Amino acid sequence: MIKTHGLTHINLAVKDPDRSLKFYRQVFGVKEYYRDDNSIQVQGPGPHDVIAFERNKSAAGKAGGIDHFGFRLTTSKDIEKAAKEVERAGGKILRRGEFAPGFPFVYVADPDGYEIEIWYE
Repeated sequence: MIKTHGLTHINLAVKDPDRSLKFYRQVFGVKEYYRDDNSIQVQGPGPHDVIAFERNKSAAGKAGGIDHFGFRLTTSKDIEKAAKEVERAGGKILRRGEFAPGFPFVYVADPDGYEIEIWYE
């Protein structure tokens, strides 16, 4: 076994990197740290997280075998705030519920259609 910092980044094919940046900044508070003509990379919300938004209109929103990715809340009380922020930022609520009492989840879609799980446990 090798030691790592865990899963540290994901690269998303998107139609418009600036639109993706706006959504993820508004919902998750990411911070831009790199940009070129076709991509934007952001840090956060976790200390080692990197999300890259790479312009690729033909592949944008296609799962390619990955069903969804997730962000874990620090408190269950923020689930409603998360859902509202997603909608305010241009995303869509797909489904919501609880894994068990007190462990809520909401599945959402970003502007390109990527499915994101936001949950607490």
